[in-house]
Amino acid sequence: MSTSICHTGRCHCGAVSYEFAGEPVMSMTCHCTDCARIGGSVGHTSLVVPRDAVTVTGDVTWYGSPGDSGMTVRRGFCPKCGTRLFGEPDMAPQLMSISALSLDDLSGFAPQMNIYVASAAPWTVRDDALPAFDQLPSVPEA
Repeated sequence: MSTSICHTGRCHCGAVSYEFAGEPVMSMTCHCTDCARIGGSVGHTSLVVPRDAVTVTGDVTWYGSPGDSGMTVRRGFCPKCGTRLFGEPDMAPQLMSISALSLDDLSGFAPQMNIYVASAAPWTVRDDALPAFDQLPSVPEA
């Protein structure tokens, strides 16, 4: 990898691990209905990195569904323990999202924004100091 900053993470059982170089392009907690149903929680916190900065070890099972754009969003899970690890949106193939709580070291990361707050459960607790968007804001280039 091209930079000395390397971050690592894994699924619950350790069958899938990953590393990526550099810093995230952005990070957020998503409150969309899909993330809530897939994750069984009120929000899914992830960080977005350039796809070519990520190295994955182990087999990943992918599930695709249509996103707001009408294009497919694939979510990657460990086939053994079911941990949700990755997201790959067709609308931004140069980017990959990584589930923040799968990182080995959480100390350097925090969400920068809340997205899809219009879909959030009415009892969701979130950090109101962060910017909030009813949908997905514009996606930055990698």
